[in-house]
Amino acid sequence: MKTRTNLFFILLSSYVVLQFLWWGYHLIELSQLVELNSAVSERRVLMILGEGLVFFALLIYGIWRIRKSIQKDIQLSLRQTNFILSITHELKTPIASIKILVQTLLKHALTVDKRNELLNKALEENKRLELMIENILQAANLENKSLKPEKSLFIFSVFCQEIIDRYHKIHGKSFIEFQPVEDAELNADRFMMEVIIINLLENAIKYAGVDSNIILYCHQDGNSFVFGVKDSGPGIQLAQREQIFNKFYRIGNEETRTQKGSGLGLYLVKQFTELHNGRINCVENLPTGANFQIVLHT
Repeated sequence: MKTRTNLFFILLSSYVVLQFLWWGYHLIELSQLVELNSAVSERRVLMILGEGLVFFALLIYGIWRIRKSIQKDIQLSLRQTNFILSITHELKTPIASIKILVQTLLKHALTVDKRNELLNKALEENKRLELMIENILQAANLENKSLKPEKSLFIFSVFCQEIIDRYHKIHGKSFIEFQPVEDAELNADRFMMEVIIINLLENAIKYAGVDSNIILYCHQDGNSFVFGVKDSGPGIQLAQREQIFNKFYRIGNEETRTQKGSGLGLYLVKQFTELHNGRINCVENLPTGANFQIVLHT
């Protein structure tokens, strides 16, 4: 379907441009047959040529814009197809894992430590499933323009520490470093801020791992509040730093990708940030890794 659409567009555009050039050739040829010494004829020919050139320029611009729009729609359609294929697998995987873990707990007499280990794994899979479903629901709400921030004042450092403690409890180890400069009070939507932080942490865990150096930081910068997540993973190539915030976009090839995900996490992060009139940047985390930095104007 993609090849057919492109071929049809190229043929149609080529026909229109060639017909226009052919019409212009005949106009010039015809103008040579009229009274070339007549000032009126010369002015009319110049006027027609001038209008023709303007029309031709607008035609070329219109063709370019339509071509760009078609390519964008094709890319979005491809990402949507990949999303449906990947999310089906992603939803089934934690469900199957939870089922196996529960069956193991029911069928075998295990030690307390082993039971706790399996329960923590089940909770981790359940959390992953819950996050994917929540991301899908919130993406749908964004499409319907039905989400608006419900702001309230809260201590951001305490809020972040609660999220970090949950991660440490689930994984059974402390692997996220928290770097608050001060106990700043933030006026924002708590739910949206939680979605932002969780998705940034999940992204860092996915690409860097729990054994890497993951840092959640926050500080006041004049009239702006800055926070973000840094990791020591492979980082993100410069050419992909704008695309990663697009809906359904995932880094790498669909056929060879090993990382889990739906392509909605960073999309939601950007959308929720912009609903707070903020901005998000993906910058280098030297010597290696990525740094997702959010700036909110307070």
